Amino acid sequence: MPVPKVLLYYVFAPLPDPEAIRLWQRELCESLGLRGRILISGDGLNGTLGGELGALKRYLRTTKEYPAFRGLDVKWSEGSGLDEDGRSLDFPRLSVRVREEIVSFGAPAELRVGADGVIGGGERLDPAALHELVATREDVVFFDGRNRFEAEIGRFRDAVVPDVATTREFVAELDSGRYDHLKDKPVVTYCTGGIRCEVLSGLMRSRGFGEVYQLDGGVVRYGEAFGDDGLWEGSLYVFDGRGSVTFSDHAAVVGRCAGCGGATSRMRNCVDPSCREQLVVCEACDVVACAAH
Repeated sequence: MPVPKVLLYYVFAPLPDPEAIRLWQRELCESLGLRGRILISGDGLNGTLGGELGALKRYLRTTKEYPAFRGLDVKWSEGSGLDEDGRSLDFPRLSVRVREEIVSFGAPAELRVGADGVIGGGERLDPAALHELVATREDVVFFDGRNRFEAEIGRFRDAVVPDVATTREFVAELDSGRYDHLKDKPVVTYCTGGIRCEVLSGLMRSRGFGEVYQLDGGVVRYGEAFGDDGLWEGSLYVFDGRGSVTFSDHAAVVGRCAGCGGATSRMRNCVDPSCREQLVVCEACDVVACAAH
């Protein structure tokens, strides 16, 4: 029986011809019946694809044959299902694009990438090393590298959550001075799969944050290691049809409905066309909460 899966991956590496990579990647995905989103720039590749497990494995094997992509950071998760043609229900279509940045911080000139990845980023911590740091240092600060709405349904305990609606707002937020009091503390940046923190940690270091770490593999890899029995609380927001994922059957519900204030991890787009917000809202309050926002 076909097994639906979602593949999340990225790599930072110099790419001399992003357009050629785009054409190759689109043709490869179409030939395998895969859907999702792939972004390519001169600095690397970032993708999320859904489909049948065997097709995704063939995609990964072929993509890694390209020398610059051998070091792909790869994470797997369960897909919602497949349609009658064997295509992912989590993604409505396939999008493969070339962009100036594969993570849109709006600061391409600040990113330095070499053959081994990002230059000048934070020190990597795997989940076990993160626990060791927290156990030995009392002043560790978790710094959320995602948009603020993502943190509403899940975050690390006592994390600092910057008030940003898009990734592009992080540079101005860091330059505002709001976090200068953290510059002499050990700061652990985290995000969904790790890619945003590759860039964010470097931006923080260049602005005088002295001890900056990045959670290697992001929340996804942390959840694989510790589930809901560690320092993570709640659900993880994901940018596909699933909306969010949890790591166990006893995940905490930290989100609060914008309408009634009840506990929920359900997140939906605002129904008002002029409102581009993502709202935490229970099913009963869906229309009312969005219209009132």
